[in-house]
Amino acid sequence: MDSICHTCNVHGRTPTESGPVAQSRRQRKQRTREDLLQAALLLLKDKSFSSLSLREVTREAGVVPTAFYLHFTNMEELGLELVHESFRTLRQMLRAARSETNAKHVIRSSVEILVHHVHENRLHFRFIARERFGGVSALRQAIRGEIRLLSSELATDLARFPYLNAWSTEDLHMMAGLIVDAMVSTAEEILDVPVDRPEIEDEILRTGEKQLRLVVIAAPHWRSAGGAPISAGGSGARRQ
Repeated sequence: MDSICHTCNVHGRTPTESGPVAQSRRQRKQRTREDLLQAALLLLKDKSFSSLSLREVTREAGVVPTAFYLHFTNMEELGLELVHESFRTLRQMLRAARSETNAKHVIRSSVEILVHHVHENRLHFRFIARERFGGVSALRQAIRGEIRLLSSELATDLARFPYLNAWSTEDLHMMAGLIVDAMVSTAEEILDVPVDRPEIEDEILRTGEKQLRLVVIAAPHWRSAGGAPISAGGSGARRQ
């Protein structure tokens, strides 16, 4: 008997799962988490997050309610993950578009990427559009935070362009905010375009691109007053 026990529990250690078994368990757990997020998105297509219940989400995902707590502390945490998930890929794609040094090409690429991302992730964007001014404070704040992060990353990249590297941090963030606001507005308008009315979407895109061009065209005529530039080059000049 002693030899059997020694084999089962060497030096008091509990046998652990083998690599493949542990990996399979992690994969199942990840799939369940993704199922819960997708279930929430599907349900949020026609309702606000504040009216969504945990039981509705777990029923749609095909899991028992207790399984929810293996992945999220509460519904608010699930909502925050949806916000983060909605912006994560978009930020990466827009960052890649801004590697282009020609401002005209950057605008066109950014608008094209935005449109593609909206179509590929309509449920995510519909959720963001509704909750940006919705009833759950934590989600509103998280969305504002993600939009600020978009603006901040853009402001840093804008400083690479000629005549902008002398701008103050404040003014670069102001310009980035105008651009991001225009893009968010364009994305929200696209969501409401009927599938059989592509000409409406084309008009929205033309308007969105013109708004961005107007911001870029006006930029060379603006002079920052004081403040440290966001990049090392240039120095602030008196505002006109």
